[in-house]
Amino acid sequence: MADEYFDVVNARDEVVGRALRRDVHARKLWHRAVHILVFDSAGRVFLQKRSMQKDMSPGLWDSSCAGHVDAGENYDAAAVRELHEELGIRVAEAPERWLKLSPREETGWEFCWMYRLRHDGPLVLHPEEIETGEWLAPAELDRKIAARPEDYCSAFRLIWSLADRK
Repeated sequence: MADEYFDVVNARDEVVGRALRRDVHARKLWHRAVHILVFDSAGRVFLQKRSMQKDMSPGLWDSSCAGHVDAGENYDAAAVRELHEELGIRVAEAPERWLKLSPREETGWEFCWMYRLRHDGPLVLHPEEIETGEWLAPAELDRKIAARPEDYCSAFRLIWSLADRK
């Protein structure tokens, strides 16, 4: 992870450079990420609890799957890669794009494409990335976030508040 490179982007989400992960985060440079929400056939969403080994937001609940777009990679390829790496889900193409967020403090200065996928499992959780996970009905998740917002990543709270869940 220490030598991981990200593309640095401008306000139009165009690549203007490349920098090490640690420098991108330390200097709050705009970069790219993906979030994927996985829903089962009952309409429940899977959330992951981030590993305590993570350098950012350890131990917080987050999207089903999330990650940075590597340097030279596009959003769709990153979504496919992250699904496999974090949840063991293999897909031939990226899931449905749902919404895009512009960089802001809540997203860690990332342009974020949000995807959604219907999948009933099984899931194979990557132990270095994910401590545990759970399936929740959207209304139950709303109640949990309202009761304890500090337990959830800021980017996920923003995404969930904006997402049309119909």
